[in-house]
Formats: sequence, C-alpha cells, structure tokens
Amino acid sequence: MVQRPAMGSCLSHGGFRPLAESSRTEGDKDDDSLDGQDRQDDIAQFPYVEFTGRDSITCPTCQGTGRIPTGQVNELVALIPYSDQRLRPQRTKLYVVLSVVLCLLASALVAFFLFPRSVLVSDDGIKVVTVQFDRNNSKVFINMTSTLNISNPNFYTVSVDSLTSQVLYMKTVIGTQQLSNVLQIQPLSQRQVNFTVAMEISGSLSYVYTFCTMATIKVHNIVVFMQTSVKTSYMVRSAQNSLEAYRYIDCGSNSTVHRAPVLQPGAL
Repeated sequence: MVQRPAMGSCLSHGGFRPLAESSRTEGDKDDDSLDGQDRQDDIAQFPYVEFTGRDSITCPTCQGTGRIPTGQVNELVALIPYSDQRLRPQRTKLYVVLSVVLCLLASALVAFFLFPRSVLVSDDGIKVVTVQFDRNNSKVFINMTSTLNISNPNFYTVSVDSLTSQVLYMKTVIGTQQLSNVLQIQPLSQRQVNFTVAMEISGSLSYVYTFCTMATIKVHNIVVFMQTSVKTSYMVRSAQNSLEAYRYIDCGSNSTVHRAPVLQPGAL
C-alpha cells in the first residue's frame, strides 16, 4: 500500500520537510540580507565614538575621533607600546664597553706617537785642526772642526734651528761660531753636524805663540774650554741643549786625528 504525503508538506531530496517551514526559512534569509545591508549603511553613517574604560585614556593623536587630518599624515608619529621588542636596545652594554675600549686605545696610541721626547745631543769630539802663525804680530790662528751627534727619538721630524759655539782660553773668548737653519732630522733617526770655529790667540795671550813655535818641544798642547748650544723645534715645542767640554789642541802643527772631548763638566 502506498502512503501519500499529507496536505501542507512537500517531498524533499533527503526526506519530507514541511512546506510552511521551507517558505519561512527563505523569507527569513531575504529579511536578514536586507537587514544586513541596512545595518552596514547605518554603521557607515554612524560617527566613531571611542569608549574609554576605567584603565584607559582617549588617544591623544586622533582625540577620540578615530581619524586624523590629511595634512598631518606626515607630521604625526605612530604610537608603539612601551613593551614592544623593537624599542629595547640590543647588546647595549657590549656596545658601550667596546666604545670605551676603542676610545682608550685610540687615546693611548695618539699619546704614544705624538708625545714629545727630548732630542739627544752628544759631542763626538774634534775632527780637524789647522794652525797658522802670524810671525810679525805673534798671533796664532786655529780652525777647529768639531762634530755633534743629534738623535731624534720622536715619530715626527725635528728641526735644528740654530747652533752656537764659543771657545775660551784662560777665561778669554778666542773664537765663536753661530749657524742657523742647520738641518732637518727625520723621525727615529740620527744626524751628525760638523761646524768649524775660527780662533785667534793674540794680544795678552801672545806668549802662546812662543809656546806653539818652540822647536825644543815636540807636543804643543793647549787646553781650551768650549761651550755649545743647540736649539731644536718640533710640533709646538722648542728645546735647547747645552754642552760644555775641555779640549786639548796641538797648536804646533795641523792635525786630522779624531780627538774625543777630554772632560765634560756639565751637559744641560
């Protein structure tokens, strides 16, 4: 026996469904779609309102409106939470320590290379001595060539500005010499300076002529006192070195034998 469906219902693919329910469901969908469209239109027209609670404040950038003026787009800065990882510097202590170490190292290197060191001046003795006589006036003329060793321990060039020498015999000045703009000494190097002092022994010292020309004496040595001053300059500093030494000179003949200074009572 075949059973027919009751009045007011319809047959669906998966079974029976009431006709009234089907009609109501389709109508509800249409109403919901209309209501959703109206709701979106209403929301678009509704102004933005910021609701702040007890533990929050109004955004100072947009002043609670949710919008910012177009002209201030390039002037305002976005707000980032304080707890954001991007705001936390990475390896700050390491960078600070490295910066301090590099600064100290650079300062030490600058101080080491630029710190001025004293220029060393030493007397290397006599190189050449030439003797001439004025028999008519009982005078003795002596040209004495001496050598100085000048060492530059600095890492920059040193300029020898002047050299002054004075020779005395029995507290009487018998010869002087002065040189200017002598030479330039390269860093960490040494140079020799040769200079000649012309001496004249006459007047109250005429007895020296008799002693130097005496044929019965083979060695005619006299002692002279020599004072030498050297002025140097480097960077923004200038210095002066002074040397004093007694020298033995054979006034009876010429000599080219190297003679070191006999005595240096003071070297400043």
